[in-house]
Amino acid sequence: QVQLVESGGGSVQAGGSLRLSCAASGYTYSSNCMAWFRQAPGKEREGVAAIYTGGGTPYYADSVKGRFTISQDNAKNTVYLQMNSLKPEDTAMYYCAAVRALCGIRWYRYDFAHWGQGTQVTVSS
Repeated sequence: QVQLVESGGGSVQAGGSLRLSCAASGYTYSSNCMAWFRQAPGKEREGVAAIYTGGGTPYYADSVKGRFTISQDNAKNTVYLQMNSLKPEDTAMYYCAAVRALCGIRWYRYDFAHWGQGTQVTVSS
């Protein structure tokens, strides 16, 4: 059974940091584009960052460049999202997703096959 389990969400004040984790199991972790998406109430889902499990340059939404860092640990089948300098507009449910493909420049439009249940991030001003 495929599982993507997110953790690490919480409530922080503006300027603070959080690190999200996404533990993958039940499928072949290698050769996948792993991504983080987020969705705030009343807003469309937004692609935040993506990384290919085989290595290469990660991708970021303009809104998080310079503040967020996506990384992975192949030995643990886990993807991370380090979020620094958090802003109230970063408040959202954050989801991990996976698709067996290379990450490309329009990764956020891919049909991701697997999704986690999400972890809530709330940033107060």
